[in-house]
Amino acid sequence: MSQEFQGKTVIVTGAGSGIGLATATRFVEEGAQVIAGDLDVSAVSGLSGPGSVTGVEVDLRGDGGERLAQAALDAYGKIDVLVCCAGVAPTRTGLSDTGDKDVMNTFDVNVLGVLRCARAAVPHMAKAGKGSVVAIASDFGRMPEPLFYDYCMSKAAVLSFMKSLSIEFGPQGVRANCVSPGATRTPIWEKPGGFIDLLAEMYGGMERDKVIDHFAKEHKKFALQRIGEPEEVAEVVLFLTSDRASFVTGSDYWVNGGSMPVY
Repeated sequence: MSQEFQGKTVIVTGAGSGIGLATATRFVEEGAQVIAGDLDVSAVSGLSGPGSVTGVEVDLRGDGGERLAQAALDAYGKIDVLVCCAGVAPTRTGLSDTGDKDVMNTFDVNVLGVLRCARAAVPHMAKAGKGSVVAIASDFGRMPEPLFYDYCMSKAAVLSFMKSLSIEFGPQGVRANCVSPGATRTPIWEKPGGFIDLLAEMYGGMERDKVIDHFAKEHKKFALQRIGEPEEVAEVVLFLTSDRASFVTGSDYWVNGGSMPVY
């Protein structure tokens, strides 16, 4: 490990599982002081490495963003990096199943959660004259599907918000980028009633252990013939928040195994 984040203070939302947990893990391994936020942060207690981690139970639909920023400032007096991984991805049967309350709840977490965290953390970065923000968007933000109406809408909004953030705060040394994963093996896929069960039904009752392989090779026809792993997304996040990406801002990095053309 290079420990390139030695002494850096990093906030990671959605750190309790999936991409957020993989990202928090890598930052700790690289020496960062991580403030890990989620509804359930029990998983981060086992992280170890040259860095450190403090789990904070928060709900981003409320004052969670402010609490995470304050936790970082109270403990370390600064915020160097903000990574917004928290999100929900409900499935729909179509337009008639996409109700107002459902959409508002998705936006409350996926869009306003990012805005609230940025509003709490970015001014401190700007005051210091440097910082980096990464939000996890999705390839569905540009290539939507009707089974995920509100999720796709929310990720398109995140892409737009982060572009605006990069324009406003770039002159103060704060970079803002998105990472857009394709299909990635997270609890959203594997939990009961998750994507695997949904696809198994779509595929005529296919056995669960065959679904992902069929999805990657036959349905989406990924160039790499598989779905991604959370750790692969985390590596791109670390690159974008590091000094190696010092001239990268307002960008969207696709991490999707070649699942669809970029345009």
